[in-house]
Amino acid sequence: MTDHAMTRSQRVQESLRATAVGRARRRPKTFGEHRVCADEVCRTLLSRYNCEAFCFQHAPARFRRLRGEFTAGYSARQAS
Repeated sequence: MTDHAMTRSQRVQESLRATAVGRARRRPKTFGEHRVCADEVCRTLLSRYNCEAFCFQHAPARFRRLRGEFTAGYSARQAS
């Protein structure tokens, strides 16, 4: 059939494909069972879905990228 002879619903049906609910999802990544926080004194059991080596309490601080304008005080500290 040519594009001109097809109805709108026929074109949509040919261009879209559907999958059953739940089948398109992939399994979550796992990082091993029975892992313990890498801190020397901490014995916290980590989740198999946690990719980090440390628990939340002992994880190194991460400072995400800031957006927007910097204050004058912050800019002065960075310049020196």
